[in-house]
Amino acid sequence: MTTAVVHALGALAHRAVHAPTVSGCACPAPSVLADRADGTVVRRGPVVAKAHAPGTVITDLLARLSLANDPRLSGILLAPLRPRPLTSLVQGRPITLWPQGEPVDPGDPDAAPWEEAAVLLAGLHRTPPPPGIGLPPMRGPAKAALAVARMRAARPGHPSTAPVLAAWRRLPAWARGEGTAPAHRSRYLCHGDLHLGQLVRHPSPHGPWLLIDVDDAGLGDPAWDLARPAAWYAAGVLPPEVWLRFLDAYRSAGGPAVDAEDDPWSALDGPARALTVQTAALACAKSAAEGRSPDEVEQAMIDACARIASLPPELGAHGPS
Repeated sequence: MTTAVVHALGALAHRAVHAPTVSGCACPAPSVLADRADGTVVRRGPVVAKAHAPGTVITDLLARLSLANDPRLSGILLAPLRPRPLTSLVQGRPITLWPQGEPVDPGDPDAAPWEEAAVLLAGLHRTPPPPGIGLPPMRGPAKAALAVARMRAARPGHPSTAPVLAAWRRLPAWARGEGTAPAHRSRYLCHGDLHLGQLVRHPSPHGPWLLIDVDDAGLGDPAWDLARPAAWYAAGVLPPEVWLRFLDAYRSAGGPAVDAEDDPWSALDGPARALTVQTAALACAKSAAEGRSPDEVEQAMIDACARIASLPPELGAHGPS
C-alpha cells in the first residue's frame, strides 16, 4: 500500500458524496478496509473506493460491473455507484466506487449468515447470463493457481509444501486454470470467490445481505461457489450442522450446482479439492511470511491435502474422513 493510493481513493470517495465546490466537511478521515495484492479498499463516509489489482483487464472489469448493475440481480449483488462506476486510474490501477455496507461480524460466528449466502448464490446461479456484455470466465481456478504460485515463491522447495503440491497435481486441468470446465457445467453466472467476507448488509446496518466484489465473477461451474464451505467441512473446520444448513438452504432456493436429492459430492468433489489446495497454499505462504508454523486451522487444510494426495485422482474428499 502507498500513501498516495490511499489519499487518491479517499479523495475520489469524498467527491462522490460532495459537490466539487465543497472543500470542508465533517466526514471522517479515510479508513483502509483492505490492502492486498488483489485490491486496496478505502472508506470515506458512506462511500467505498476500490483500487483494483495492477494488470486488471479493463474490458473484463467493465463487463463485471455491468453484471453488478443488472436489474435482474438487484437484491443479490451490490451495485456500484452511478453514473460512472469506473472512475479513473490511480498508478495504473482502475478505481470503482461503491456504497458502504455493514460486513459480517467476525466476532460473532454463531450469527454468520450461511443460509442467506446460500440463497444469494442460488439466485445468482439461476439467473441466465446477460447477452451482449462479453462476460469472461469466473476466476476461481485462476485464483487457485495464483495461490499455489505464491506458496512456491514463499517456500521454494520446502518439504511442508509437498502434500499441497501433490494434491494440486491430482486436480483436473480445468480446476488448475489450465482448461475449461465441462460445457454443461461452465455456462452459469458465478461469484468466483465466495466467503463470508463477501457479504454486507445494505443499507447498513439492518438492510438485506448482498454479495460484493465482482472481480472474479463470470461464467463457470456453480459448484465452485459452494466449494470453500464444502472444503472446510471436509477438512473438519466447518461444523457439519453449519454445512448442512448452508447446503439445505441452497437446495431449497433451487440452486443448480447440486442435485436436489442425490449425493452433492459428485458435483462438489473437484471444486472442493481445488479450494482445499488454494486455502492450504495460502496458509503456507502466510505462515512463511510471518515466520511461524501453520496454526491449527491452517494445518487442518494442509493435512486435508495429504489425504487428497493419497486417493486416486478420480476420487477425492467425499466429506470428512
